[in-house]
Amino acid sequence: MSENIVSYSLNKARWVIPDVAIDDVDLLVRRHDVPEIVARLLCQRGVAPEDVESFLNPTLKNDFPDPFSLKTMGDTAEDIAIAIENGEKFAIFGDFDVDGATSSAVLYRFLKALGVEAPIYIPDRLSEGYGPNIDALRKLKEQGADILMMLDCGTTAFDIVKGGTELGLKIVILDHHEAEEHLPECWHVINPKRKDDTSDLDMLAAVGVTFMVCVAINNRLRDRGFYTNKGINEPNLKGLLDIVALGTVCDMVPLTGVNRLFIRMGFVVPYDQMNIGIKALMSVAGITPPISTYDCGFVLGPRINAGSRVHEADLGARLLSSDDAEECKNIAWTLNDCNDKRKAIQKTMEEQAIAMVEDLGLQDDPLILLDHDGWHPGLSGLVAGRIKEKYKKPACVVTYAHNLSGEREGRGSGRSIPGIHIAQSFINARLAGVLEKGGGHAMAGGFTLNPDKLDDLRTFLSEDIAKQMENTDTNVETVIDGVLTVQGITLDLIDLLQNRVGPFGQEQPEPVFMLKNVRIHKADVLGGAHIRVMISDWEGGTRVKAMAFRSVDTPLGDALLKSGTQAFHILGQLKINEWQGRKSAEMHIVDAAPAS
Repeated sequence: MSENIVSYSLNKARWVIPDVAIDDVDLLVRRHDVPEIVARLLCQRGVAPEDVESFLNPTLKNDFPDPFSLKTMGDTAEDIAIAIENGEKFAIFGDFDVDGATSSAVLYRFLKALGVEAPIYIPDRLSEGYGPNIDALRKLKEQGADILMMLDCGTTAFDIVKGGTELGLKIVILDHHEAEEHLPECWHVINPKRKDDTSDLDMLAAVGVTFMVCVAINNRLRDRGFYTNKGINEPNLKGLLDIVALGTVCDMVPLTGVNRLFIRMGFVVPYDQMNIGIKALMSVAGITPPISTYDCGFVLGPRINAGSRVHEADLGARLLSSDDAEECKNIAWTLNDCNDKRKAIQKTMEEQAIAMVEDLGLQDDPLILLDHDGWHPGLSGLVAGRIKEKYKKPACVVTYAHNLSGEREGRGSGRSIPGIHIAQSFINARLAGVLEKGGGHAMAGGFTLNPDKLDDLRTFLSEDIAKQMENTDTNVETVIDGVLTVQGITLDLIDLLQNRVGPFGQEQPEPVFMLKNVRIHKADVLGGAHIRVMISDWEGGTRVKAMAFRSVDTPLGDALLKSGTQAFHILGQLKINEWQGRKSAEMHIVDAAPAS
């Protein structure tokens, strides 16, 4: 059961706080020496008493799952181990996003430690698009590849993979995208989303799948006496976990189970042992250790992605694979410049997209689908995300480019809301002949289509999503993780939340706390889009800074700026602000409601 706290907030949401068993809360307080608000948070999120220790303090020894639980892992690892012993030539084909770049770097570094050189091929986002293409596979075969490791793509690329196999390539797909009932015809497919996989590891990003495969291959090589016969040490797999953590956070997979372990272990890799490319990018971006999920998802990740969006697709993979400090420094600065360029283009596209929605009156459609000839194909997903965020509707953005055959094609990205599986809609559209390609995840996906079928796609997706909505409660509901006073916002509490309960991300969201009857003392606009306020409990006492980002010209922003003597209930996330060596607690406001 849940208690309804606020029925209709300024962001049109219902606030609820779940009931928890007080005996369970008391048990955690006594057994694990945590404050009641943290114990309640753990109970509310379904962490069983027997799992709390591994949740708060996960270790590789106790919590790393068996990689051989993944379907066909045993045969895959054995065959690859034999191929390594026989000196067969490897090549790596990776996706152009952060997950693809990190997957490629992990496998490249693992193979290099075994004495195996494997060239990395990342397709150009604009001319080649997502996934494998036969020209690239032919090129890799002509360069001498016997085995092609296809990372973060390939699960639904049936014709291309079959064509690559017919070229004589032994193709191994390491992926995590949604699979269909049958799989491509190739040597091996490791994907926790295979219909016949029972590993319960479907939360993995491709970089996590790749790391699991490396662990399994290492195991088989050890059993076969490879290291003894070669007189070499086993690769330091733990030293790859900072790359794994980066890719896991940036691909927005659930931060549960082994993903939580990857991030906790990856973030504690000593700075002098960290990946040299990550350190170079941290330096350029002004990040100091320790690294956080925010740093990965909102600072480093966008810079890596910017390379493929507006410049060269393989910059991220090169950065993370190189051991040359000067090369990494140069790539990091290039990526930083690309990110600045990306932000400027994205801002223009978002303004045009919002104007289109308003002018065409699309706000009430079950799906908002926009297209534009002049938009940059590399930024469609970001703009779709912004439209989804603003209108709380599934959104798709279609851009146009010419493929390798010189034909004009539409390339779309979609972002969804909870309860609407957008990738399944894309798969359904492809099976119905509306799309050329389509797939992805529940909350994000992509597709390719003949431009003449845009109206057909709009109709198909609107109907498909409307059917999903019939069986889904898409009303906005915000779950409150606890109730605090402004006086109770302390650095110690925030540190405990970040370092013991965190990391936070998908399906492990950053806690949202409610402050009741808050007085707003001061409100002003920052940067033209954000609002800064000083808040206290209504009775007075400690004042804390709070930020409401991108809230100007919204009901939330208007209310904060015109608060007067009105008391508010406020929802927000607790943050530590560090400036010139001094730390202070602050809140990032996500919603508010008048107190009476």
